[in-house]
Amino acid sequence: MSSRLPVIVLLSASILWGLSWLPLKTINGMGIDGIALTLSAYGILALTLTPFLLGQVSIWRNHKKMMGLIFLLGGGANLAFTYALINGEVIRVMVLFYLLPVWGVLGGKFFLKEEIDRWRWLGVSLAIGGAFLVLGGFDALGGAPSWIDLIALLSGFFFAMNNLVFRAAQAVPVVSKITVMFYGCFILAAILIAGNVEPMPAFVSMDAWLALALYALIWLLAANIGSQWGVTHMEAGRSSIIIIMELITAVISATIIAGETMSPVEILGGGLIMTAAFIEALRTKDDDVPSAETSI
Repeated sequence: MSSRLPVIVLLSASILWGLSWLPLKTINGMGIDGIALTLSAYGILALTLTPFLLGQVSIWRNHKKMMGLIFLLGGGANLAFTYALINGEVIRVMVLFYLLPVWGVLGGKFFLKEEIDRWRWLGVSLAIGGAFLVLGGFDALGGAPSWIDLIALLSGFFFAMNNLVFRAAQAVPVVSKITVMFYGCFILAAILIAGNVEPMPAFVSMDAWLALALYALIWLLAANIGSQWGVTHMEAGRSSIIIIMELITAVISATIIAGETMSPVEILGGGLIMTAAFIEALRTKDDDVPSAETSI
């Protein structure tokens, strides 16, 4: 196998994730709201991969606790991330989502008992400082962050915790973990729909449903498979750096296509978070078992 192939695959998947806001907002503009869109897209993916889940039941049935955590954490991460991207400013959502170094380091210390060196603590400090600036600096202390900001932060936290569970559940095949994650997102979205948090659209064109199905089966499935395959065929540190391309792609594309801008203070905050992400990536040992990254 060419050593370049995993890099190309993971880089391509990261670019797909960074551009995922584009089809999401387009489909949303065709009349399918955020929760309904998530319900439909992840329902399609869950049903598509169900044969693999059933075929591997003899392997994962002894790891039901881990699968349950992936169901909740992975499903919650995808639901929150998708909803925040659809309803919020792309750059702001992606920057807040990328507080992953904070959640990953803290989760590794308290749940996996990992040793944290001074460089990783520096990364955490930079990320927290960056988030403080992005959320408005000292002006933000006068009021609560917006609900979209909170959902974006929550999506990153769930994603990081889900990665820790993925790493701990090495005996479970990746495709089973991904499928359970898809089912988690689908069922959590269904619960919100049933609770009238957001209604299903009454009248939507067939073009909108077709666009959604194509997004799920081509874009979303390719991004998930590409991410999973890429991180399992290269060193963890190298893959962590490549995955940062998601944030870079989102920022550049939203600036060019959507005309989004950031204030100088927000740019400084985003730069601190990006620096923290690079520190965390560079401090990841190449001989670690790659964490099963599941970006959006």
